[in-house]
Amino acid sequence: MDGEIDPDELAGLLGDEEADVDTDPGADTDSGADTDSGADDDPDLRIVDIRDRRAFDRGHIPGSECVPFPELTTRVSELEDADRIVTVCPHGVASQQAARLIGSYEGTQDARVESLRGGIEAWERDADELVSTDTDAGTDQTAESDEGPDAPF
Repeated sequence: MDGEIDPDELAGLLGDEEADVDTDPGADTDSGADTDSGADDDPDLRIVDIRDRRAFDRGHIPGSECVPFPELTTRVSELEDADRIVTVCPHGVASQQAARLIGSYEGTQDARVESLRGGIEAWERDADELVSTDTDAGTDQTAESDEGPDAPF
């Protein structure tokens, strides 16, 4: 792990143009893909949201992809092409563990791997709004607190 990144710095990496693309209501959300249409187009930066799919769909950072923490060890090979990886969780704690795990993988050892300082909470407060996945499945669920995945160690 190469440390933490501040929400404002990550927002600067994403840029305003990319955020505008990601909030396009015509974006394909029914393809089954785990990514939004932004950062995954650029293999240099990957934003990995380790929360569960339901939390991700309620709101996520533009261009981020959902890789729930329990799936991370089996899906880490998907990140091999990245030069820079930023992990995201609700408060910035579990994402530090995820960043260490990703950084220890042989295929990502050359990548810069960071955790978003303060997590989604800090992103909403300091940098920008979240985008939601347009699905009908999550509309009737109660607004319960999402504390993210349990730490594996």
